[in-house]
Amino acid sequence: MGRRRGGERAVERVDTGEAELLPDADRPGSWTLLLDGAPQSHVDLTDPTHLEFEYVRRLAAALDLVAPEGVPLRVLHLGGGALTLPRYLAATRPGSTSRVVEVDGALVELVRRALPWPAQARIRVRVADAREVVATTPDAAYDVVVADVFAGARTPAHLTSVEYAAEVARVLRPEGWYLANLADGPPLRYARAQVATVRAVLPRACLVADAAVLRGRRYGNLVLVAGREEPPVAALTRRAAGDWFPGRVLAGAELDRFVGGATVVQDAGATASTPPPPGLFSVRR
Repeated sequence: MGRRRGGERAVERVDTGEAELLPDADRPGSWTLLLDGAPQSHVDLTDPTHLEFEYVRRLAAALDLVAPEGVPLRVLHLGGGALTLPRYLAATRPGSTSRVVEVDGALVELVRRALPWPAQARIRVRVADAREVVATTPDAAYDVVVADVFAGARTPAHLTSVEYAAEVARVLRPEGWYLANLADGPPLRYARAQVATVRAVLPRACLVADAAVLRGRRYGNLVLVAGREEPPVAALTRRAAGDWFPGRVLAGAELDRFVGGATVVQDAGATASTPPPPGLFSVRR
């Protein structure tokens, strides 16, 4: 699995940098995957419903609420990592189909070898660029598209434009949903522009995040839920309020105020997401 640095920690070079697997001292069978020192995924091999990262719990809450309980979903995951959400979906909605797109083939092989997913789970992984896969996907093929793509702790520019969002909207069924992990910090220009951009094609939306992040006080993750129908704002609000780290949901007029005068991002002017502050992802060794 690569060279070891004591205990069961393992380090391996992958296509996009250095991957490190850290065992969770508090949860046997659980691992954190880091890429170039940034925590990328946490997975519990014995209990895939345990979700350590705050933003992943918010994405999972949206997956729980966009369809009746237990109904299988067909989901396209842009960004693979350790496949935390596909494993969660297989456990909570048996019969669901997860198609995962991950650009880093060596990372996929590391996860397949070190953190294998259940054979009965309907999870298929394709090594490819996320936008290229979306562009070649048939119309109305998915119930949900989940975007959680980072390269060097930033979302690539070509996954931030309205042209990209229009392709995502095309591959969603009419009642489908787009869930996106947006990482940003003060003054939240990137997040505001992303909400404006996605709402240009999927106009019904809400945003879930920690109150300090929404107020522009610190860098963090914001989860965007967007579709053609009204999102389950009340239920998402209850879930966010009851989380280990309570969050807020912005919708309607509050979301309009958050967006303000942000302009829609076009391919020609697209840039990668805001980089995290130096030292944000330091991990105790």
